[in-house]
Amino acid sequence: MTFVSSAQKYGYIDSEFILNNVPEYKEAKERLDKLAERWTKEIEERYEIVKQKKENFLREEDLLPAEEKVKREEEIAKLETEAMEMQKTRFGVSGDYFQKRQELIKPIQDKVYEAMQAVASKRNYSFIFDKANQSNLVFADSKFDISDEVLKEMGYTPK
Repeated sequence: MTFVSSAQKYGYIDSEFILNNVPEYKEAKERLDKLAERWTKEIEERYEIVKQKKENFLREEDLLPAEEKVKREEEIAKLETEAMEMQKTRFGVSGDYFQKRQELIKPIQDKVYEAMQAVASKRNYSFIFDKANQSNLVFADSKFDISDEVLKEMGYTPK
């Protein structure tokens, strides 16, 4: 029985560092953050209207005829449902935020991945880990960090 052992080469990247050195990413992130901020404000305004309507209703409830109570309760429920729907539409699993993130950020992440693959291929790496995004990488010697090379492969100068 013969065992053949070949050394495997490992490296890692810091995708957060790489992305922060890509101007297009910063611009895309700012656009996405502004959209999220605007949408959050719209949703908060809707919930504030619901809150005000509820408070007004509770103050006046004892003075209202039964049919007016029902009418107001239905109006409040409708406004509350609309606010929840808006929140789901904007920030749900396949909502506007997710779609916009796919449109703005994913192409940049794909470029990072392609550049990382190119560097890994040139240097014959068997594995590349990402130290960003709460990875399980607990220690990494900086001599195995290929983040700068990935940036150069993408045409950027690391800062």
